[in-house]
Amino acid sequence: MKELRLMKGNEAIAEAAIRAGVDGYFGYPITPQSEVLEYLMAEQPELRTGMVVLQAESEVAAINMVYGGAAAGKKVMTSSSSPGISLKQEGITYIAGAELPCLIVNVVRGGPGLGTIQPAQSDYFQSVKGGGHGDYKLIVLAPASVQEMYDFVGLAFELAFKYRNPALILSDGAIGQMMEKVEISEQIPRWTNEEIKKMLPWATTGKTPDRPHNIITSLDLDPNKQEKFNHKLQAKYKLIEENEVRFEEIQTEDAEYLFVAYGTSSRICQKSIQLARAKGIKVGLLRPITLFPFPTERLFELSKQVKGILCVEMSAGQMIEDVKLAVRCSIPVEHYGRMGGIIPSPEEVVVALEKNIL
Repeated sequence: MKELRLMKGNEAIAEAAIRAGVDGYFGYPITPQSEVLEYLMAEQPELRTGMVVLQAESEVAAINMVYGGAAAGKKVMTSSSSPGISLKQEGITYIAGAELPCLIVNVVRGGPGLGTIQPAQSDYFQSVKGGGHGDYKLIVLAPASVQEMYDFVGLAFELAFKYRNPALILSDGAIGQMMEKVEISEQIPRWTNEEIKKMLPWATTGKTPDRPHNIITSLDLDPNKQEKFNHKLQAKYKLIEENEVRFEEIQTEDAEYLFVAYGTSSRICQKSIQLARAKGIKVGLLRPITLFPFPTERLFELSKQVKGILCVEMSAGQMIEDVKLAVRCSIPVEHYGRMGGIIPSPEEVVVALEKNIL
């Protein structure tokens, strides 16, 4: 039977990690996501499940600990906020190049630089386009509630191991800090070493008589082999795009206009829909749940129905580029957003819709 708790978004991430049978968390405190590490330390999951929780000496150290744990076939994760994720980028691209599954959580704050500790959505490019070097992709999930913060931990690990690819939960300081009711699932036991050897033949599990030693690396000095490997990665990303697109639609059936927003911005837009429809403006919402893979085809279908799209982001406008590509310049697409940690109000969004789209 599921348990109901009142939790912060960051706490929900941490509890979900314990319940999902995670083997190790390696992180470093940074506002507004420090509660992830604090909750794990307080809960002492080493005693509950055997899960290792370690505050590393830096963000760079934390992501490389994730690299090592993932190479051994363990369920491992880290979390941080924007500047900390920037520091992890080299490690992330190594993990992607080594085709290792893991979970990275980014509770976004305003920038650039140290910026502010208030929520923002200005890490979209970094997350979806590849913040490190090379042609790689992360599976990116964008929760819009504390419940989804909890649920997406299990989903992220499922997808990460299915495709041998790092997954990222892209949240923000508002969802990380807000409190909502959360349904807590049953405890999943951690995998044993024997189960890992059986399920994950690629993992570095030590000397095994029935197979040669596994070597995990992202280095190949032969450009022809490296190009072949890159083609393999691109084929995998295409497969993810074909099979793993997730999104939510709200009142799109009769919509003449459309909001596109994710995370906190999508919550704002739900109220904006009510305000706009009270004024006779038929508007709906498409909320991408996966930012990679992006719901390109569904957006293109909706572009044949609606007269214009307002892309609402807590940034200067980043996701709007993918929205414009999706609709193939067939209808007007405009942006409305706030920056520096300011969350737009539903009324502001309606005014922007009237001014820029109608």
